[in-house]
Amino acid sequence: MHSLFQFFRIIDLAGMSRYRWILALLAIFYSSLSICTASIVRPISESHRSAALELFVPVDESFGSLENTYEALRTLEILGLEKTYDISRATCKAVLETLGSSPSITKDLFYALKVNGILKCQIEAINFEGIASNMLAVLKNANSLPDFYYSIGSLLLIKKHGFEVILPDSDGAFHSIKALSQSDGRWRYDSNGAESSTYAAGMALEALAGIVFLADSEVDQSMIGVVKNDIVKLFDIIKSYNDGTLYFNDKYVHSSDYKSPLEISAAVVRGVTSFAEVSSGKLNIPGNKILGLAKFFLSIGVPGSSKDLFHQIESLSCLENNRIYIPLVISLPGTVLSLTSRDQLKVDVTTVFGAAAPPLSVKLVQAFNSNSEGKPIIENQELHFDKENSIHYLDIASLKMDVGKYKLIFEVSLHNLEDESKYATGGLTSFSAFFTGSIKIDKGELAILNSDGGSAETIEKLDLSKDSFLSLSANHLQKFRLSFQLTTPLGHTFKPHQVFLKLRHETKVEHLFVIDSSARQYKLILDFLGLVEKFYYLSGKYDIELTVGDATMENSFLRTLGFVELDLPEPPEKAAQPPPQPADPYLRYGPKQEISHIFRAPEKRPPKELSLAFLALTFLPLIGFIIGLTKLGVNLKLFPSSPGPAAFSILFHAGIAAVLLLYGLFWLKLDLFTALKALCFLGPFLVFVGHRTLSHLASTSAKLKSS
Repeated sequence: MHSLFQFFRIIDLAGMSRYRWILALLAIFYSSLSICTASIVRPISESHRSAALELFVPVDESFGSLENTYEALRTLEILGLEKTYDISRATCKAVLETLGSSPSITKDLFYALKVNGILKCQIEAINFEGIASNMLAVLKNANSLPDFYYSIGSLLLIKKHGFEVILPDSDGAFHSIKALSQSDGRWRYDSNGAESSTYAAGMALEALAGIVFLADSEVDQSMIGVVKNDIVKLFDIIKSYNDGTLYFNDKYVHSSDYKSPLEISAAVVRGVTSFAEVSSGKLNIPGNKILGLAKFFLSIGVPGSSKDLFHQIESLSCLENNRIYIPLVISLPGTVLSLTSRDQLKVDVTTVFGAAAPPLSVKLVQAFNSNSEGKPIIENQELHFDKENSIHYLDIASLKMDVGKYKLIFEVSLHNLEDESKYATGGLTSFSAFFTGSIKIDKGELAILNSDGGSAETIEKLDLSKDSFLSLSANHLQKFRLSFQLTTPLGHTFKPHQVFLKLRHETKVEHLFVIDSSARQYKLILDFLGLVEKFYYLSGKYDIELTVGDATMENSFLRTLGFVELDLPEPPEKAAQPPPQPADPYLRYGPKQEISHIFRAPEKRPPKELSLAFLALTFLPLIGFIIGLTKLGVNLKLFPSSPGPAAFSILFHAGIAAVLLLYGLFWLKLDLFTALKALCFLGPFLVFVGHRTLSHLASTSAKLKSS
């Protein structure tokens, strides 16, 4: 994978976004990688457990509805994470309320019993005999498949809890459900003209299995045989992908009825495996179809929704241990193998949950190179078995395999005959793999040729295995030649996906040239005379960059080889101008240009002497006021002598002085808003102390007059 990432990094560095046709080639190549890796399936792993812990998170000690709670608990139980969350208190309370309410909705009762089967709530006070009686009444009057499904499922769960449940008319219930079946193996939800559905077939088969389990006497075997034939018909309409992956789907008339192929396939798997458990003999279903369904569930990877994860995990749990066939999954731990590191080709064969497979052998039947014309490179190579790691491997160094993309076809053979009737291996299984290696680059050469193309003025040898820097010069009458050879570790000519040369002018104008191969050599000749218009008659220094990249080439590179100083003629009058270069997006994070602000010129003011004279004039009223007080003769005889009134009088006069001071400060330095704020505090203070002072003077004056 390192070489693949390196390859895409080279593409990015080379500025491929400016060349759409190369991007198209890259898209085709990358899509081929996606196609070959899409069919690779791997068993359930730790990533599924991590996803379950992220998707199933209780809120207020609850997963929501009883249905959602069961899906969460069942998924965590299968994955071995059932003790991750403790929701028993809140959930058991909801279970007891549902089981204790009368009447309860059949579906809610069904999921309450399922949740209780996992949590083991304290249900001693619940009347299960009464619940079973109600479910039998519902079953007796049922006229739709959901009524049959939930009532039979509830009765089955009550019996599994240890309570006696007997289905009196099992044949009648069996015939009632069977009456909804169709000739193609699908079922209808009810008899009132409902559309047949594959999802309904899964529900019907699960309900029929419950009837067989609950029946007080053996169910008519002829009817069971008919249902087995229905199952065979159902698998006849299964859909498939080209890689052998199989799934079930429905045609929908109303969008409200839509169910995903995952949900439908899960319902069928639950129904078929449940019916196989209670029926005698074995269902006539080919093992490759069971394996195809397992591949479908595993090919989803890790679902992004909790419901999809539940359907995936529960379905695979049904396939992990069933009476039809247990699918064995063949997977490659690594699909990119390095010849340089002498990696081993490893094949893992396990069940869908990663359990060890029975004794078996793995053979590499054929290996095809993508460049070969239908002729296999390798045939019938038996893989060795590592008992310690339980993995099959093959040393690729001894196979003399070259770099490239290969199609590998494997065959699994079980050692014991009795295992062949229990496990499904699927016959031949094909994978795509990349064999990477270090490519030899030699005979590199840069040359400046004369106009006749025959003689070389300058020839420089290139060692492309390491950094080198050459300086060349040429004019418009000369030519530029680059040549080199690429060979694989086995000495074959190597043709990478991307080989191109870039000339970048000092003004950042770039020109890209694809280098073709001929006679085991890559060669590019540039006639500068024919390129003067393409170069926009720009003389000067051109940096030379060579890019060689491929998914299987471990030493892919983008390397600056040096520069060539071009002397081109002067451009004609109407010559095309170089295109504007796109701005570097990272420049917007750099420092911005400093903003210089020119303030308005101050208005003309009067001379300083005139301003000071005006200031002196403003003090004249104050001086006149003081002189007037002196002439009038200020009388301080009535100034209060007692401490309280004297304090208020002093504060009153101080407040007046503070207001006068505030006026002065406002004139000198304060703005209007600051002065008003200060006045808001001084005003109420002055009113309060002034009122107390004047009240005291008024009372004193009244006493003097009375006396």
